[in-house]
Amino acid sequence: MVDFQHIIETVGSFMDFAGVAIMVIGALVSIPLALRGYQPRKLPPGAEKLTVYRSYRQLLGRSILLGLELLVAADIIRTVAVTPTFESVGVLAVIVLIRTFLSFSLELEITGRWPWQKAPTQPASANT
Repeated sequence: MVDFQHIIETVGSFMDFAGVAIMVIGALVSIPLALRGYQPRKLPPGAEKLTVYRSYRQLLGRSILLGLELLVAADIIRTVAVTPTFESVGVLAVIVLIRTFLSFSLELEITGRWPWQKAPTQPASANT
């Protein structure tokens, strides 16, 4: 008979692997995209085109953000599903806080605004 704890550990390990794989693949795929002049669809009004360096940083940041989300999910799955103790929940809280801070910092770096801020809107006269 299959043990529930073993299944949860396996799912958590798979999520860890997926998170790291997304970061590594994202880093590798971002290089040719940036070299080919990738530009985001929604540049702020009046913004200059991104340099290769800035483009790579944005692409890399997005893949890191997605990978971090999967790593946090894996930690939560393993900690909550397998007999949580105060110590394991405390460690999880610290990990989630650190990764959340990293996510917010990367979001600010990529978009130029905090996640809870609205995107700047174009003035109506700019479209005419």
